[in-house]
Amino acid sequence: MESNTMFSGSMQKFFSLITFLFIFSISSAQNKFGNPEVDPIQIQKTYESWSAYQNKNIMLSRDFTPLDFSSKEISKETFLDQLANGNFIPIRLKSETAVYVYKLFKIQPKTDTSIKATINQIGFDAYKNYKMEGTAFPPFSFKDLNGNLVTNESMKGKIIVIKCWYIHCAPCIREFPQVNKLVAEYKDRKDIVFISLAEDSSEQLKTFLARKPLSYSVIPDMKEYMNDSLQLNSFPTHFILNKEGIIAKVLPNFESLEVALAKESKL
Repeated sequence: MESNTMFSGSMQKFFSLITFLFIFSISSAQNKFGNPEVDPIQIQKTYESWSAYQNKNIMLSRDFTPLDFSSKEISKETFLDQLANGNFIPIRLKSETAVYVYKLFKIQPKTDTSIKATINQIGFDAYKNYKMEGTAFPPFSFKDLNGNLVTNESMKGKIIVIKCWYIHCAPCIREFPQVNKLVAEYKDRKDIVFISLAEDSSEQLKTFLARKPLSYSVIPDMKEYMNDSLQLNSFPTHFILNKEGIIAKVLPNFESLEVALAKESKL
């Protein structure tokens, strides 16, 4: 009897150890990427709190490690699809400065509905942009404000940076100083070309750019091309085309553009 009791106690300790190791391994797997850099519940308290955090910390066009709500690594496509169509917010996990890990957290029942609506729209735009990457940029033959012809053929073998914008787009204009500085940084790279597609007419652009210069080559009357060929509904939008004319990146702002161009220019 005593022997059976001792055996039973040993087995119980054994199974307890196995259970502990199992739970520990799951916990370790979930935490190997780090903890959230903000409280996922507190950040949902107000739209203003979420918007300020998202604008500064969530860069969906960058390369990042995507995790679902259970900390399982998933594809970027699935991650963006769930943001566009699901009930999640993305939070960055604590990591090194240059390393980005985003995890999905469930939106709370009492969260402002405008947070979900904004996330769904941002997710939709990011998903659409991501699906364009790796495809050929639509054929083009443009004349810039100086009368120079720009075509697919003339740009072969060059990295092309394209900014899509219009005069009355405040975020588009706000980043002029930054993109002008970027052009200056790459002025010695003859294999990198900066062009911009603008909705406005030549006359409107010449008047506007006399006050607010843009260092890109500016191509007027591009509203129809951007609507039909590129299907853009968000501005500014930046494209980086590789030397084969394939879309390497589609980006919503200068901050993402700067990082992506630095990477592409070294390939």
